[in-house]
Amino acid sequence: MRSVIVGLVLPCVVAPVFAQRAQDGPANEKARKTYKEASLYLRENNKEAALEAFTKADKQDGGQCLACQRQMVKYGCELHRWKPAELAAEEMVAAAKAGKDAAMAHYDFAVVLFGEGLQTHKDDVFSRAHDEIAKALVAYANFPDAVLLDGRALANLQQDEAAKARFEQYLKMNPAGGPERQRVLRLMARPELARARMAPPFAITTADGTRIAMDDLQGKVVLIDFWATWCGPCREALPHIRDVARKFQGQPLVVLSVSLDADERKWREFVAKNDMTWPQCRNGANGGVMTGIFGVNAIPHTFTIDADGVLQDEHVGDASIEGKIKKLLARARE
Repeated sequence: MRSVIVGLVLPCVVAPVFAQRAQDGPANEKARKTYKEASLYLRENNKEAALEAFTKADKQDGGQCLACQRQMVKYGCELHRWKPAELAAEEMVAAAKAGKDAAMAHYDFAVVLFGEGLQTHKDDVFSRAHDEIAKALVAYANFPDAVLLDGRALANLQQDEAAKARFEQYLKMNPAGGPERQRVLRLMARPELARARMAPPFAITTADGTRIAMDDLQGKVVLIDFWATWCGPCREALPHIRDVARKFQGQPLVVLSVSLDADERKWREFVAKNDMTWPQCRNGANGGVMTGIFGVNAIPHTFTIDADGVLQDEHVGDASIEGKIKKLLARARE
């Protein structure tokens, strides 16, 4: 199975909703040297080594390196290395001032714990996340993202009524439209979905100007295919994707191809020449959002999502997906 690695650095925590705090580097001379080594590791895409170096730099700086701590949280979450991520989050909480700064620190800590809970399925970790969110909301009450995260934590604790109340509170605090609002409406109606591995909400515009949002596709199976014209393995996998789109035409299946091409003209010519008649979009034309939220760093890369929006399968490289799609379509028709 061949694939092409693409140079993406993907966030593993929710983007800060307040202004970014100053990313002060380490003050200690040894720590500065170690921090530079960590940055070099990142350029080489060696995230494990980078995380170790950021953790070492933070220790050399007496636990005062905010820039180190932010990287420890980010890559600790991404690599499921919870010990350094928790350590950094605790240090940020200890150093935070009152108000928004304290709220953001507690929220960051809650995000770490929530991610850990999703992986370990431990109620005590979700409870700790809930406690940190409570502290964040005490520090700053007008914090919709914290309210939403608390709803998800409560749902994972099987506290569905409390979760529904949080989801409703979020909707009142954030009345604007958008893919996240659609998702929360679904979670409020069915809190059990918050315990599933839901496909991330998104809204994109395809090559023909059509808007497609994940939560508008309820009741349909979705196959998302990340590719590029310059990717040899992607071109080899293309006939397979085309066969799937043709084979299940007229059934409750949406195939969406997301190109990583920078050259729009070349991409459109390739799509037309290769009879790619199913929905097509270019990641760059949609703000690069798709690769980020799906965590794509190699192509071809496919995601198969069921009629409830739950992520069922993920493959890097060409893969046999027809059997899974048939089963999901049968369930969707039921």
